[in-house]
Amino acid sequence: MNSVKIDLVSDVVCPWCAIGFARLQQAQEMLRGEVELDVHWNSFLLNPDLPPEGRDMIEHLKSKYGKSETEILRSQEALKSLGEELGLHFEHFLERRSWNTFDTHRVLRYASLHNKDQAMNLALFDAYFGDAENPTDPAVLSRVAESVGLDGGAVRDILAGDTHGEAVSEEVERFRAGGVDAVPSFIVDDKYLTSGAQPPDVIVEGVRQIVAQREAAASQPNET
Repeated sequence: MNSVKIDLVSDVVCPWCAIGFARLQQAQEMLRGEVELDVHWNSFLLNPDLPPEGRDMIEHLKSKYGKSETEILRSQEALKSLGEELGLHFEHFLERRSWNTFDTHRVLRYASLHNKDQAMNLALFDAYFGDAENPTDPAVLSRVAESVGLDGGAVRDILAGDTHGEAVSEEVERFRAGGVDAVPSFIVDDKYLTSGAQPPDVIVEGVRQIVAQREAAASQPNET
């Protein structure tokens, strides 16, 4: 069976990232038995300038996008409904705060070394969008890590120092240099960059085109 690598660039405080991954899972179901999607999670800092205490989500989005509170609430309610239609845990979506997730990504880096980064990202989506918890809080991070089979003590040790900080910074900068300026972003087959939570049928069509291009290239006779 064909396999297509997908680098997913994401932040746990990005609702479109949760929605984008849910749609990617739908696409995988549509491609079952035909193409396997090999997903790799990568870091992005949606709010790198926020202080450690975070900021009220509505106030942050009003300032960031120059919109009124009514406009922000309307768009957030629409996002909540969209997530719930996809089966996502968005119960306390409107109660969350905005956070700088640099430390969160240091823990996600640790999770990736143990092949638990996808499980950790999904559990943090639930904690943040579903329960309005602080995804940068050491207590939350250690508890969520333990829930996916990681060592909560190791997480606390990471957060007490600067472990994985340089690696996270380098990864964020590498993807920015490669053209990623919004999330979710998907780099397919190390070649094709697309941004936004694409519908599953669009993903399926793109993946099939890539596989067809590969097969066509492989069928060309070698020049001698």
